[in-house]
Amino acid sequence: MRAVTHWLQARLGQRGASAVIAELSGQVLESVTARQPNELAAQRDAAAVVVTRGLDGLRPYFTGYLPTLFLAAILTPATVVMIAVYDVKSALIAVITLPLIPVFMVLIGLATAERSAAALAAMATLQARLLDLIAGIPTLRALGRASGPEQRIAELSAAHRRSALATLRIAFLSALVLELLAILGVAVIAVSIGLRLVFGEMTLTAGLTVLLLAPDVYWPLRRIGVEFHAAQDGKSAAEQAFTLIGETACTPPARRAVTARGATIHLQNLSVTGRDGRSPHNLTATIEPGQVTVLTGQNGAGKSTTLQLIAGLTTPSNGRLTVAGIDISELDPVDWWRQLSWLPQRSVLVPGTVRDNLVLLGELADLDSACAASGFDAVLAELPDGLDTVLGRDGVGLSLGQRQRLTLARVLGSPSPVLLLDEPTAHLDSHTEEQVLQAIAERARTGATVMVVGHREPVVAIGDQVIEVTRDGLDTQAGYVPV
Repeated sequence: MRAVTHWLQARLGQRGASAVIAELSGQVLESVTARQPNELAAQRDAAAVVVTRGLDGLRPYFTGYLPTLFLAAILTPATVVMIAVYDVKSALIAVITLPLIPVFMVLIGLATAERSAAALAAMATLQARLLDLIAGIPTLRALGRASGPEQRIAELSAAHRRSALATLRIAFLSALVLELLAILGVAVIAVSIGLRLVFGEMTLTAGLTVLLLAPDVYWPLRRIGVEFHAAQDGKSAAEQAFTLIGETACTPPARRAVTARGATIHLQNLSVTGRDGRSPHNLTATIEPGQVTVLTGQNGAGKSTTLQLIAGLTTPSNGRLTVAGIDISELDPVDWWRQLSWLPQRSVLVPGTVRDNLVLLGELADLDSACAASGFDAVLAELPDGLDTVLGRDGVGLSLGQRQRLTLARVLGSPSPVLLLDEPTAHLDSHTEEQVLQAIAERARTGATVMVVGHREPVVAIGDQVIEVTRDGLDTQAGYVPV
């Protein structure tokens, strides 16, 4: 009967744990992906650890700790009552010794909670460092510094190992303490029964019955101690998950739709506060459709941030941004993003074929023309399978210039009426640069709203409007001279 009960408990516990972990993981992902990019950058590593590994530690909590806690709430009092039926003195001994176990569990739990939180933090740090190292291996190898981070990674690994071993040490010692308390409690009852049997104060039937029931008084509490430590890491991860879910995103609810084609974008005294001041600082401009607007300025002035503001990916600290007279905070973000084509500084590629990456954000109006406009047609001619060539993670197999041409083809081939291009000619040769700039100007002549971030003189030259972006504390007296 006990074996069947344990089997049912394990099966139901596993099913419930899987459902709860999946639900929590989904809520964490939904919460963090709804945040602004600057908020997400600070929470990305913690969220990755919680979703990928941390919440798996909740499984022992649901399959072991909670069932054992429920069992202790029923079995221990029932067993004490049964012992009292046969021998009141033994029941009193059990009642007196039982509170010692929860008291020690609380004391041990306080120490273990800190250790588990430290272990989770160490794991998050180690994972973040490893991801950064893996992403930068090609650059480190090109610079001959591939062996440089080995010592740092070894130190982080050793710190994580020490933290985990410290947690295990406390768990083993606490289990030993709980076992000792339970054994002493049963031993006191056994000695009391033995003495009374010797002096004839107790029948053999009552003594044997109480002696057989005594271990079941302490067994659930002992199991709670063991399962508590097994589930502590998952509990820490769950607290982190609830923290991530509970933090409200800065993006206010948006309700209105707007037609981007032909709409004027107005920026009024826009500022974004960062660690190094405001960048941009009090930016005022009017972006007209059918024109190329070039954002220029010194590094760190907030040019890329301005594009993120227009895309609705960042909230301004001060000022107002409107599209066709509607504040961007009131727009439906999904509807607005459907009408945008954004080229970030870092090309975004996914594992798959070249065709998959070109149509990543939707079908292109004319794929061949887009490839020709960006110079990617020359790259396709060199690939073994053309559009069906399989690319690895982050476009492994393509150079930086080839990746830039691919993402340019994706943007220039999009029918979106608003184009946000962050340094579109980076990593391109002069001939391809001229070709791309001509295609960008052509998109503006068809009525699209085009914003370009650039430093080079050829990029600035295509601008119908050139806006110098400055940040708080930046000396702008001498002005900015394009390269």
